[in-house]
Amino acid sequence: MDQRVIAYIDGFNLYFGLRAAGWKRFYWLNLQTLARNLLKSEQELVFTKYFTSRVSYPPEKERRQSTFLEALETLNEFRIYYGHYQMNPQRCRECGNKVMIPSEKMTDVNMAVEILKDAFQDMFDVALLMSADSDLTAPVLAIKNLFPGKRMIVAFPPQRHSAQLERLAHGSMQIGRASLAKSVFPDKVPKADGFILEKPAEWK
Repeated sequence: MDQRVIAYIDGFNLYFGLRAAGWKRFYWLNLQTLARNLLKSEQELVFTKYFTSRVSYPPEKERRQSTFLEALETLNEFRIYYGHYQMNPQRCRECGNKVMIPSEKMTDVNMAVEILKDAFQDMFDVALLMSADSDLTAPVLAIKNLFPGKRMIVAFPPQRHSAQLERLAHGSMQIGRASLAKSVFPDKVPKADGFILEKPAEWK
């Protein structure tokens, strides 16, 4: 019997990794396909959970993200979990003025809760964690201690790595160009109502 895998994807960690690598053409990712492309032959993806926050500015970035989220919502056995942005004051080093910088909140907490909840309900044999956020070492440790029969595998986004996560997980890998290239949505994604979502021109 194949090992049941649930993928937990840190949206912003993945996005900023892709951006750092200069791989804008891979923003239009079918995240479920990406997760499947990272599995071994004896593993089966049973669900994919994506954690992100909606951007509200600038308008064109909000539009592109909304289109991408709608494309993801066409997938079965897939769910999006939303955090939020918190505005934090930061002093400019050059001029001394205070500016408000948005900080994404709740992603790591939401991921930790879902991983532990799914483990307690015996929903997976292997948790595939796509992130390099060292704050996620807590749920990795908890799974190892509470559920010795379950495995935590970390897939690091491009240009991202955590020595702590690598050390504590049962296994780790780097998400490479080949896996990403095989996992992009078609340029046009139909919704259930017939509306066609198109890949943003800026991502081509």
